[in-house]
This record gives sequence, structure tokens and C-alpha cells, in this order.
Amino acid sequence: MNSILVVLETRNGALRPASLEALGAARALADAKGGSVLALATETAELDLAQLGSAGADQVFQCERAQHSAESSAATAAKLAQEKACDVVFLAATVRGRDLTPRIAALLDTGFAADCTAIDPENMVFTRPVYAGKALLQVRVTGPVVVASLRPNFFSPANRSHQANLESFAAEAGASEVVAIEAAASGRPDVAEASRVVAGGRGLGAAENWGLLEAVADAIPGAALGASRAVVDAGWRPHSEQVGQTGKTVAPELYIAAGISGAIQHLAGMNSSKVIVAINKDADAPIFQHATYGIVGDVKDVLPVLAEELKKIQN
Repeated sequence: MNSILVVLETRNGALRPASLEALGAARALADAKGGSVLALATETAELDLAQLGSAGADQVFQCERAQHSAESSAATAAKLAQEKACDVVFLAATVRGRDLTPRIAALLDTGFAADCTAIDPENMVFTRPVYAGKALLQVRVTGPVVVASLRPNFFSPANRSHQANLESFAAEAGASEVVAIEAAASGRPDVAEASRVVAGGRGLGAAENWGLLEAVADAIPGAALGASRAVVDAGWRPHSEQVGQTGKTVAPELYIAAGISGAIQHLAGMNSSKVIVAINKDADAPIFQHATYGIVGDVKDVLPVLAEELKKIQN
């Protein structure tokens, strides 16, 4: 194996945690098969070479481009992969990564494996969940270059003692130009990247009761807020917080599901969580079949007590 290219994802000049996980996966594969790990930032960002080297990168390529452009990023990644004779290209399976993965594969005239949760380095076989997580699909890419997107929270940075080298790389032009990207301001982590998620469903009863859930999230450091589709469809919360088959897929260390029944569509987005705490007044709710811990009770009664007890622990 010659080398593995990891396309980094940055937002507002900062590196996204999922990219460090992709570097860790690349490092593990490179150590098993031989070769080096290259990282590419397709737009201007503040990059910590010690952090990137520790995560798994040997060489980092930096492009000077003000804003992310899917066309430009895909073309730039494909060009670098060809110039460096890369055998493998990895991306994080984020919203942006899902956009770039097929573009890069098409430019390299190859196939791709999407949303992977495990890699068999010996046979270069990727595992990805299908049918809302009910089955696991084994995928092998037979094209000249293996392209794959890796689901966040399933891989870990290499955590080695190494500093990557930095080199400039010219970004390819796209047919369109992105002038600016504006995201809604939020003081909480992205639900897809957080290690702790507090999610609410229809059982909260009304939008004005969402503050009960926020109080619990405030008492857990680094917690993100999640929501079921029913809550988003009702207009209580934005789609960016939706967890499930038609929302975001998460795999945090802790997932608190308050007032969520546990429909298969929601489970598809969170059933890989390490610890699941379910709170529901219906003792027969499907969520309890997947929960590590369960509390049978009205969320409007349980959440205030839970928030108070969590605050005592933090204090």
C-alpha cells in the first residue's frame, strides 16, 4: 500500500473531531498494510500539526480557500490522491462527508463504501449498518482506489507521539463559488459529534416543556440536545437536532431518551450508543428493550429531579 488520504472537515477555521477519528482509522490501516497517512484540508483553517500527527497523519496538505465548496473540495482531493498514488481515501460520514464521498469516487472512477462502522484491514472489507441497523453489510470496493466514509464515534485517534509535516497545496476551482456559510448560533456541541446526548420526544407534551430537558443537558458537561422526528415535525426543535433514520446518526457514550417511545426509525440513529437511559411513562415502550437503564414515569416529573441530582454531583 502506498498511502491513505484523509479529507479533513473544518468549520469556521476549526477542525471537526470526526476527522481525527478518520485519521485514527487510517493510521491503524496503514500500520497493518504499510504506507503513510496523508491529510488534506481543502479550505483555510488553524491546524495543530502535533494534534494531527498524534491522531495518525504523517503529512498534512493545506489549501488556501476561504469557504468550503463541494465541487472544489472533491476535485482537490481527487487530484491529490492521483498525484500521491493513494490507494485509499477516507472521509468522516458527516453531512458534508456524505456529499463529498460519491463525488470523489466518481472523479477517481471507482466505487465507495458509505457510513462504515468497522474495517477489516486484512481483506479490506468494510462493515456498514443497513435496514435501520437491523443488519450489517460487508462491503469490498473493487475499483482502483478504495473510497469510504466512516461513521463518527466508531473510530479513535491513534494517540501516538508524532508531529505531522505541513505542505501547501493548490485548490482546484469549482464551477460555482461559495460566498459565505452561516450556521445558526448554538452554545452546545453538534448532536452528531457529542459524547453525551439528551434527547426528547413527544412525551414532553408541549414545546414549552423543552426547558426541562435543557436543564438536564446543562447539568451534564458537553451534552448536546437531540430530538425525535415527531418533535421536529411539530416545530418544537430544528431539524439539526433530529436523531434517527431521517436525521443524524449518533453513537455517544451516554444517550438519555426522555419521552421517546423507541420507534425503529429513531433506534436506527442511536442504538449504537454505549449507555442508553430511557425515561417513559409507558412501561411497555420499545425503547426499554434497548435501554441500559430505564425509568418508568412521567418525564415532566422525572426530569426536574434528575437535573437537580446531576447538579449536586457537578457541585
